[in-house]
Amino acid sequence: MLVFTTHTEIHSFLSDKKKSVGLVPTMGALHKGHISLVEIAAQENEWVIVSIFINPTQFNNPEDLANYPKNLVQDKIALSAYDEKLILYVPEPEDLYPEKLESKEYHFNGLEKHMEGAFRPGHFNGVATVVEALFKKLIPNRAYFGEKDYQQLQIIKALNKQLDLKIKIVECPIIREKDGLAMSSRNTLLNPEQREAAPVIFKSLKEIKFHQTQWSVSEMEAFFQASIERESQLKLDYFYVAKTSDLIPTYNLEAGMTYRIFVAVFAGKTRLIDTVELEKKNTFTPC
Repeated sequence: MLVFTTHTEIHSFLSDKKKSVGLVPTMGALHKGHISLVEIAAQENEWVIVSIFINPTQFNNPEDLANYPKNLVQDKIALSAYDEKLILYVPEPEDLYPEKLESKEYHFNGLEKHMEGAFRPGHFNGVATVVEALFKKLIPNRAYFGEKDYQQLQIIKALNKQLDLKIKIVECPIIREKDGLAMSSRNTLLNPEQREAAPVIFKSLKEIKFHQTQWSVSEMEAFFQASIERESQLKLDYFYVAKTSDLIPTYNLEAGMTYRIFVAVFAGKTRLIDTVELEKKNTFTPC
């Protein structure tokens, strides 16, 4: 495994090699979800760059930034199966933010205004700023992102298009624990009681999918809220259903359109998000 701390070192190494390059941006604390992205990238590219950088500009809560899990030694072990074609990029902030450690302002036609955008002011400006820096400095052919952060994924696609970077954005399925909990670096922050309660999130989403043609959005929301409230370790942050094309929350489902459920739940101070796609149907129950 090659480890570099500056993008210029990466360009110098790759400059005389015929290559296709895949990028997997991460903030470290790698789990099987991250590794699934690396595996796909390794299948599709001659070289894979995994970046590990805890990006300060996308945290609106300083405590959340301070508590974000870090373990570079374990991350290297997790990536060791891909040593022969893997470049690990672990930059200091100055390599990505040479002028000033702050977010740019972006506009994504409303994609950024709801769900995470509404509950985490400035979050997507921070995400877009660091992703733009990674894309422009590393110049990958492809970049790999998981569907768990579906809203972020759509914003990155819009950013790529706006900047005309011509990077292929590859979206990869959510990887879950055996009990259904979506894999996340934040899961390591859960205490045993919170971890035991957390699978109810996906269990409830599956139940809603099963009843999606019988239940209105209001009924879906009420069911999910009641399921979460029965768990003393959990607290609902939000529940939304949104059309995948514009990510605007709605209570009116149109036949033939594609929608996703987006949820955020607190387990103590740890915030867990999840999403599932509703299947296209000829009819929906009105609200």
